[in-house]
Amino acid sequence: HVQLVESGGGLLQAGGSLRLSCSASGRTFSSSFIAWFRQAPGKAREFVAAIGWSGGTTYYSDSAKGRFTISRDNAKSTVILQMNSLKPDDTAVYYCAARRTGYGSSSDPRDYTYWGQGTQVTVSS
Repeated sequence: HVQLVESGGGLLQAGGSLRLSCSASGRTFSSSFIAWFRQAPGKAREFVAAIGWSGGTTYYSDSAKGRFTISRDNAKSTVILQMNSLKPDDTAVYYCAARRTGYGSSSDPRDYTYWGQGTQVTVSS
């Protein structure tokens, strides 16, 4: 079982940067595939980025590629999403999610079992 807590959201102007953090509890964190999703008002939950167990494999949506970086520190049970060059279209609630142990990459939110409460990111133009 994994419990996730996001932090680091906020309000900023376009072009700025934010660092989101996902802190986890639970013995299986280091063997869990972790992803970030986001959901804007009136829209479906959208895949942003994901990272494998060791941190050696990462995945990004087309909109995140080149601007966002996902990383993890299993010793600290933390996953970071560094977001640069933010745009108003990035405005959403950002969620950290984990798959059950042993499951690999997926961009489908239905494949994720554990979710944090979300953190709001608002980018003004």
